[in-house]
Amino acid sequence: MRDHNKAFCRLVAENFECPGPVYEFGSYQVEGQLDYADLRSMFPGREYVGCDMRPGPGVDRVEDVSAISLGDETAGTILCIETFEHVFEVRRAFDEVFRVLKPGGLFVITSPLNFRIHGYPDDYWRMTPNCLRRMMSPYAARLTGYQGYHKFPHSVMALGVKGPSPAGFARKADELALAYRAWLRKTEEGLPLTEKVRRGLSRVYRSKGERYQVSDYYSADFTLDVEGQLANAG
Repeated sequence: MRDHNKAFCRLVAENFECPGPVYEFGSYQVEGQLDYADLRSMFPGREYVGCDMRPGPGVDRVEDVSAISLGDETAGTILCIETFEHVFEVRRAFDEVFRVLKPGGLFVITSPLNFRIHGYPDDYWRMTPNCLRRMMSPYAARLTGYQGYHKFPHSVMALGVKGPSPAGFARKADELALAYRAWLRKTEEGLPLTEKVRRGLSRVYRSKGERYQVSDYYSADFTLDVEGQLANAG
């Protein structure tokens, strides 16, 4: 889990009423991320169930997100943070998440695009922003976006609500996009001087495409879809 993905999830929790129970798929905390990757504290007062394909740190229940054993419309909020690149039956996983969500339930997803292959235990997929937006189309209201250079972002993310679409979703989604961009600006401004120097030098000595990747790393763009209407968010 990377800092910006965790920040996106936190900002969703702060800007939206996330119904319980909360299920996280991909909750296994790999070596080096014990406690850091624990998202439970973001959802106080709600039943929280960490799920993964294998038992281990952070896992309360062994589940395959592409064949979830839960009944229809039983989950209030589902989190898949840096998870779906590791799911071979990825389209089936999207269908399963939608099936088990209650009406009005939330789905929060982030996934890498321009990122190294990393096997936990394996790595299969990368989704473009438009691919993720299409995958989220069953949701009555959804905010989809990306972070990084627009021709090859390093991350994609989305928030969807299963119909009926709640009142005020567009306003809250816009506030979420603005808050996330503000977090990115603050994070970039707070980088150590050595990192700022390294980034500056890389813009001189790297290829044109690599320079764009560095300069736009902390930029983000979002699209809002609500019941067939779309608009740029934030």
